[in-house]
Amino acid sequence: MTTVYRLARHELRLLAGLALWLTRRTHGTAGGRAFGYARGQGATMPALAFVCLIETAGVAVMLRDQPVAHDVMLVLDGYTVLFVVALHAACAVRPHVLTPDALRVRYGAHVDLRIPLTAIAAVRRESRATHEPAEGTLDLAVGSRTTVTLELAEPVVHTNLLGRGRQVGVVRLYADDTDGLVRALTPR
Repeated sequence: MTTVYRLARHELRLLAGLALWLTRRTHGTAGGRAFGYARGQGATMPALAFVCLIETAGVAVMLRDQPVAHDVMLVLDGYTVLFVVALHAACAVRPHVLTPDALRVRYGAHVDLRIPLTAIAAVRRESRATHEPAEGTLDLAVGSRTTVTLELAEPVVHTNLLGRGRQVGVVRLYADDTDGLVRALTPR
C-alpha cells in the first residue's frame, strides 16, 4: 500500500508541476538561486509527446470498429500525452536551488536531495555522456548527460521514489548554466 501511495503522490506532484508551468511559476525557489536543467531535454520531450499523439491517432483508427476498446485506449493514450508533458513541466518548475546553507539537487518530481554546503568537498565541471551504475554515486543525467560533479566530504542519504534510501558520496547532475553553478559553489 505504501508503494501505491508514493506513486499516487508522484502523479499529483507531476500534475501540480504542470499547473505551475502553465502559470509560469516555480516550486521551492524562494530564498535561493535557481539553476535550471530542463533545456537539456528541450527537444526530446516535445518529440516524445508528438510520437504519443501519433500513436493515439493510429490506435483510434485501428479500433474504430470496437467502440469500448477505442474509448478505453483513447483515455489511456490521452493520459500518456498528459503524463509526458507533465514530466517536462515538473523539470522546468523544479530547478536546482542554491541557498545560503545548502544545494537542493532536483530532477522533476521524483528527486529532491538537500546537500549541506559543508558536505561538499569538491565541485567541478565535468561533461559525461556515459554513467555506469556505481555504489555511492547518484547520476541525474538529462539527455544522457551530466555537466557538474559534486564530491561530498560526508555522504548524504538519497531516498528514491519508492522510499528506499541509500548513501551517496558523489553526485553528478546537469545544469543549463554549468559555469554559473560551479562558480557559485566554488568559493564555498
